[in-house]
Amino acid sequence: MRAFLLVLDSLGVGSAPDAARFGDAGADTLGHIAEHCAAGRADVRGGRCGPLALPNLAALGIGRACELATGRIPPGLEPGNGMRGGAGCAAEVSTGKDSQSGHWEIAGAPVTFEWGYFPATSPCFPPDIVAELCRRADLPGILGNCHASGTAIVDALGERHLRTLEPICYTSADSVFQIAAHEHAFGLQRLYRTCEIARELLDPLRIGRVIARPFVGRGAGDFERTANRRDYGVPPHDTTVLRLAIRARRQVVSVGKIGDLFCHESTGLEIKGGANAAVFDALLRAAERLDAGGLLCANFVDFDTLHGHRRDPAGYAAALEAFDARLPELEALLRPGDLVILTGDHGCDPTWRGTDHTREFVPILAFGPQQPSRDLGRRASFADIGATLAAHLDLPPTPHGLPLWRVP
Repeated sequence: MRAFLLVLDSLGVGSAPDAARFGDAGADTLGHIAEHCAAGRADVRGGRCGPLALPNLAALGIGRACELATGRIPPGLEPGNGMRGGAGCAAEVSTGKDSQSGHWEIAGAPVTFEWGYFPATSPCFPPDIVAELCRRADLPGILGNCHASGTAIVDALGERHLRTLEPICYTSADSVFQIAAHEHAFGLQRLYRTCEIARELLDPLRIGRVIARPFVGRGAGDFERTANRRDYGVPPHDTTVLRLAIRARRQVVSVGKIGDLFCHESTGLEIKGGANAAVFDALLRAAERLDAGGLLCANFVDFDTLHGHRRDPAGYAAALEAFDARLPELEALLRPGDLVILTGDHGCDPTWRGTDHTREFVPILAFGPQQPSRDLGRRASFADIGATLAAHLDLPPTPHGLPLWRVP
């Protein structure tokens, strides 16, 4: 028996019970994407058009997951001849709605403390932190120093950055300090070192992640982020299913940004993926070699970074359809007894106001060669996923969560 965890970054399926506290009552990432597609709205960005078509995810019960969360099945996501796996949804108990909190809770360690955040002012970073960062990293200064969309602020300040070599520093509603710099003019290793210094300086403020955002290009409209992003986080505060697997000397493989999100703690063999297609390729190669009793975790980040934050419902739909089309490739590699759990880590409704994550339920699809069709219900915590992975692999129980096979 082996276990696979697939996290479709930002795939929410409807407002969580506490969404109003985050200003997200009414957000519904997958539901609104499906409605956008069904309405046949013109896509000004030149992407796909027509109804959303996810035949494999629909057969696995993604529509039922949406129905449990919102009371309705979005257009095009009906299961057809019936589900061929377990389907449910889960709310988040962690205090944040970011990828780090979501992944930790999925792995069995909800974030019950408050992360530190930066105020929605300009400037927003403490002057003493900025001064010390500039001194230790030998910077002439920083640009930005505000809440911003990453692509927008690079377009706005990228040319000035090329002239001055001042890195572009910005944040969001998440507990993050992001540093964007030109990969060649500023230098990739210099960017990483600057982020390492920022990580040390921000530890006392309980900032969840410092993120290196390298980009290339020669001018506004030409700048483009590269795949050399790197996240500098902090290790999980509690025991995760990954830690339990490592302690039991099981094979653990992490694909995509899983290693960064867990601060490389108990993440085993780390395989960088880049775009969704590359992550899927790496997932398939690793699945062929995963030992019995092994755990493979993969994060598909494009949904969030390329489409959710950029408020691009058509692009998000196209990315979902591309992912859906490849699911049979993974299923063909599964062995008797294998379990796959597919989920999200938060929402990022591309039809919602602003550019931040949205507080939503996430889907839970549990499938494999011998997994029965069953209703998994509305779960009280993402941690039920980690508890299920631990139970399936015959590991000690995680400190939080109930296995999905138990009624919540």
